[in-house]
Amino acid sequence: MNIPLKHALLALIVAATSVAARAEVNVTSWGGAYTGSQQKAYADTWKKGKVKFINYEGGLDEIKKQVASGSVTWDIVDVLSHEARLGCDEGLFEELDRSMFTPTVDGTSMDDDMLVPLPNDCVVPQVLWSYVPFYEEDTFVGDKPTTIADFFNVKKFPGKRGIHTWPKALIEMALLADGVSVKEVYNVMSTDEGIDRAFMMLDKIKDHAVFWSSGAEPIKLVKSGQVSMSLAFNDRIGAAVLSENEKFVTVWDGQVLEEDWLVLLKGAPNAEEAMKFLVHASAPEQQAGLAHFINYGPMRQSALKIIQAGEPWFHNGKNIMEHLPSRAEVMSRSIVADSDWWADFGEPVNERYTAWMAQNF
Repeated sequence: MNIPLKHALLALIVAATSVAARAEVNVTSWGGAYTGSQQKAYADTWKKGKVKFINYEGGLDEIKKQVASGSVTWDIVDVLSHEARLGCDEGLFEELDRSMFTPTVDGTSMDDDMLVPLPNDCVVPQVLWSYVPFYEEDTFVGDKPTTIADFFNVKKFPGKRGIHTWPKALIEMALLADGVSVKEVYNVMSTDEGIDRAFMMLDKIKDHAVFWSSGAEPIKLVKSGQVSMSLAFNDRIGAAVLSENEKFVTVWDGQVLEEDWLVLLKGAPNAEEAMKFLVHASAPEQQAGLAHFINYGPMRQSALKIIQAGEPWFHNGKNIMEHLPSRAEVMSRSIVADSDWWADFGEPVNERYTAWMAQNF
């Protein structure tokens, strides 16, 4: 073997060994189409190592067990807003060096590029998704529903209403429909009179309610004609329109947004590589890339600009901006769910809602 070739082969072997020895980062997420989109947008575009996805059902119980035992096996976890705040406060997550994250092309820091307030230094932006009403486009002749108040108006827009079996988001929507401003919703909800007011709005659709408890049900209810309108998760509606050519119309007015964040567990086994992956996954290009595969809304404004400039952006050649809950034209009439409020004050509301539902079965 000639010397130059021998050296070249040695270099390849060393490089391959280095990649093989590099730790495999694991990301714990929610499974399904969402995790599939994370795999494609983040993991498949990361050339610095391997990424393994683990499915879970949310909450902090397993995380607390791992951290308390000193035997942490997870690196990165996708958490909802309440867990993002509570876990950081309780020392379950690492506080991250914000200077490491990718700024926008004009130098704006990631934290200043956010569409929603940053709860703490433990989190990395992921997505916004929402509860929204929708209907089939030929359901109503003449005037069409365009506001959250229309969802509660069964005289003007007759028919059954699909609603979920828990009160979060529905209470907020009821108050918006009754004229409460976006900024005042949680102040009003913090009074007995405010909760009474919300349930009076619910009573307007009480005799028309059809309850659902899983994300796939609203699509079936509307498509079959069992209900004329339903609340649903925005990604379910978008998937039906974008991938299955359904003729659904989303009413974005009064949507209630939920936040997903990525966090790095305290004592994560592959912390150094995991941090590099978080920097990659939170960059504007990767945040925008997620919307190639699912219509969750990026949290970074710069990612929305990339999508807008690149339309048609969805992987099958369709425009996706109109299906994203975080775009500017719908954010002003949107509520970002206050999961801390629900954790602190939600129990009596949950009990009252369960009793209210029982009247309709």
